Amino acid sequence: MIHIALHFLIPLSVAGLCFRTLFWRAYLLMLGGMVIDLDHLLADPIYDPLRCSIGFHPLHSSFAIVAYVILLLASLPHSFAEKCFGKYRLSVNLLSLGLLIHIVLDASDCVF
Repeated sequence: MIHIALHFLIPLSVAGLCFRTLFWRAYLLMLGGMVIDLDHLLADPIYDPLRCSIGFHPLHSSFAIVAYVILLLASLPHSFAEKCFGKYRLSVNLLSLGLLIHIVLDASDCVF
């Protein structure tokens, strides 16, 4: 139960601390990182409290995690990001940040 609450509270904290002027936009986009939990629907059982999501579900795989990191780095402020993402650069940046927050929280479950 705490794990699920953290998926909402950590993005809320990051939005409040780092993106005050864009609070709701930042929070909702980072919360969009929760969409990767749709891959749990492919598992049987859908929810297993003892299962480590990292490496088990397709959107929690090493390949996907590398893609999230590349997306975050590619959307940081620089000329490539402006050419690649244009006016959506910040949105892509916040969504990829939300995806990585999600992965870190899921990985912490695997450790404890």
